[in-house]
Amino acid sequence: MKPRNTLVNENTDVPPSASFPHLRRYWLSAGTQTILDLSVLSTAFVVAYLLRFDFDIPRDHLHNLTVQVSFVVLLQFVALTVAGGRSFMWRYTGIAHVKPFVYAALGSMAVVGLMRILLPEAHQGWRVPLSINLVDGVLAFVGTFALRMWRRATYEYLRRRGQLKVRGQANGRRRPVLLIGAGQAGVLAANEIEGRGDMELEIKGFVDDDRMKLGRGVVKSLKVLGATKDLPGLVRSLGIDHVVITIAQASRQDIQRVVKICEEIPIKVRIIPGLYEILDGRVEISRIRDVQIEDLLGREPVQLDIESIKKELAGKTVMVTGAGGSIGSELARQVVRFSPAKLLLVERAEFALFNIDRALSEFDSAGSIVPLVADIGDLSRMRSIFESYRPQVVIHAAAHKHVPLMESNPTEAIKNNVLNTRLLSELAAEFKAEVFVLISTDKAVRPTSIMGASKRIAELVTQDAGRLTDTRFVAVRFGNVIGSNGSAIPIFQEQIRKGGPLRITDKRMQRYFMTIPEAAQLVLQASTIGKSGEVLILHMGEPVSILELAEALILLSGLKPHQDIKIIETGMRPGEKLYEELTFDSEVAVATSHPKIFISRIAGLESEHIQVALERLTQLVQERNGEELRRFLNKFIPEAKLATTAVTAGENGSEKESEAFVATYGSS
Repeated sequence: MKPRNTLVNENTDVPPSASFPHLRRYWLSAGTQTILDLSVLSTAFVVAYLLRFDFDIPRDHLHNLTVQVSFVVLLQFVALTVAGGRSFMWRYTGIAHVKPFVYAALGSMAVVGLMRILLPEAHQGWRVPLSINLVDGVLAFVGTFALRMWRRATYEYLRRRGQLKVRGQANGRRRPVLLIGAGQAGVLAANEIEGRGDMELEIKGFVDDDRMKLGRGVVKSLKVLGATKDLPGLVRSLGIDHVVITIAQASRQDIQRVVKICEEIPIKVRIIPGLYEILDGRVEISRIRDVQIEDLLGREPVQLDIESIKKELAGKTVMVTGAGGSIGSELARQVVRFSPAKLLLVERAEFALFNIDRALSEFDSAGSIVPLVADIGDLSRMRSIFESYRPQVVIHAAAHKHVPLMESNPTEAIKNNVLNTRLLSELAAEFKAEVFVLISTDKAVRPTSIMGASKRIAELVTQDAGRLTDTRFVAVRFGNVIGSNGSAIPIFQEQIRKGGPLRITDKRMQRYFMTIPEAAQLVLQASTIGKSGEVLILHMGEPVSILELAEALILLSGLKPHQDIKIIETGMRPGEKLYEELTFDSEVAVATSHPKIFISRIAGLESEHIQVALERLTQLVQERNGEELRRFLNKFIPEAKLATTAVTAGENGSEKESEAFVATYGSS
């Protein structure tokens, strides 16, 4: 399977910039690099002999040179390789890489010195004089390190000149910028920007709130010019075009503070990608972008137990239902990283399946991805899939999730979220899947909506399914994900693009948010932790005010909330709550081995009660009796508080009316 990492090995892959002819000619193969190293080592040994004898080597010592040079050069080459001097990319050579060269020099010099001491006089030709050993060691390893520095400097010079010429920049004019954050990420970003000609940026200096760094040089001639409070003066005096946040793990509060300062100046603020994106290979550190809502809502990067997830997924057949949706598609992307034998993408929406299949195809050299158009409620189709592929891991993300739509289509919500979950869990048990993971929601806690109630019953079905089978059934519960299809943020952004107004239901409303990658990664981690019948809860951090979220989105669009874009209240929608919850009062959240995953300690219902309820739900779905369904759900789930009057749309009215409602206001 192809790795996602774009940081390529210097000896095998060609960087994007090498598409220019002069850069392609400059790029050296692995064989050429080896020849260069051997040439430097050989030359250093000969020069050491010449210096020892004032450039007039006696005939007998000339014979010794020819005998010794091959062995010494081979020894030094091996020492350089073992010490790691040849393993890093020469394009990033710096002082931090000196250590392997020092170790290689000391190691090879020690071996050559011991040979001189231990070998008898009869092997005089193999005994290298100590002075030559010392001079050669210094010249050889200083030379090989200098070779890499020279290659890097020449490469960067050619790339800058070549890209400026190709892009036709007039006189190489660049926009002046300030980098906020003089830490490691700032240094990496500065080096990358300075080494590229296509960035069109001129770094004037750094801004950092660490007083110890003030006035100090950071990289090349760049210094820390002041703190964030000095930004207004620095922007004016230096004619800054925009500022770039280069803090590796900037907190939500840090980014909000900087954005607010820049808004008051005013000046545009941008940001480098998060370190997890860089380490994943998805972007380069120089891929500067605008600040996004994910940055303002983001939290600490997820730390995963990679080995446990790899053990769970590597070499196995993994099925993801709802693979074309927001969560399902990201789960598929994360699963691919762990090299499954087969990845079954189950999705009934053809175009959504086409998109995720195409997106993953570039990482699928082994042909492991299998796109399957299927409705999870179609028993014969799903049975044939289980029979053909025998999935060992089933991640069930297919669901109806939009609260307003499900209020007006209650029987469809129950059919898809409850009855289809039962069908899928029974197949997983029948075909002896190792683990079945249900994606649940915080709306299942004290549900006030049909969607929430359906997911709560799905949790109960999953708990019950694990009682009489070896398959491990786990439910994972979390809140809203940023940018999921039909959620508040994309709808707010669309309203902003149209010039407003931006509609929120209630200024007091709060919601939990996490990014789609974070949710998907934690789901995979939870699947390795949970025992059969457990409901796992993802830690969602602090709830976010929907009003503050709306204001932040307007600011990030370069506009002013309440002035350029109005924010209006529309009133609470059917099934909505002001505040979401992740646990019941009767639940106890128990910590696990992962700090962001907890186990919900709540007893499931008796299996007989669940089966009777499922039979009744099946009957009500067949009868399309929405109002009776609501009354039954209120009885079956004591903590539920569903309105007993159906919304006039969908099953009891206009489907288009319901869709228009969500298009205007979004789902919770």
